[in-house]
Amino acid sequence: MADFNAILEIWPKVEADYPGYGGEVLTRLFKKHPETQKQFPKFAEIPQANLAGNPSVAAHGTTVLKKLGELVKAKGQHADILKPLATTHANQHKIKLNNFKLIREIIVEVFAEKAGLDGAGQESLRRVLNAVINDIGCFYKDLGFDG
Repeated sequence: MADFNAILEIWPKVEADYPGYGGEVLTRLFKKHPETQKQFPKFAEIPQANLAGNPSVAAHGTTVLKKLGELVKAKGQHADILKPLATTHANQHKIKLNNFKLIREIIVEVFAEKAGLDGAGQESLRRVLNAVINDIGCFYKDLGFDG
């Protein structure tokens, strides 16, 4: 519970600016790992220089962080939230598990910089995200997706 509580302490800052945080997360992900941008058909053709501040990127980043907020607020009781997400990411989007690991580090970095998440909070966030990623992996296995 302590890990979830550490994240929830800074969560109001994230909620207050979902587009800013979400846009930054995706922009950094695409710049640090350009191969990930190709997995988002609506963003695949956006030049790197035009990612920051792009309203579509910010809108999708908002969706990502709102779902993350649901998962964190569930405090580990997230199977009902995570299973549909894992199912669409496996069956429709074909997102490999490694991509969740890449975005995990970007989220930690952005939250540290923008929300003031300290070192202990960053480790809490990593542990929570690792648990989520592991659970996605279990759902992927059940679905027969080699993620």
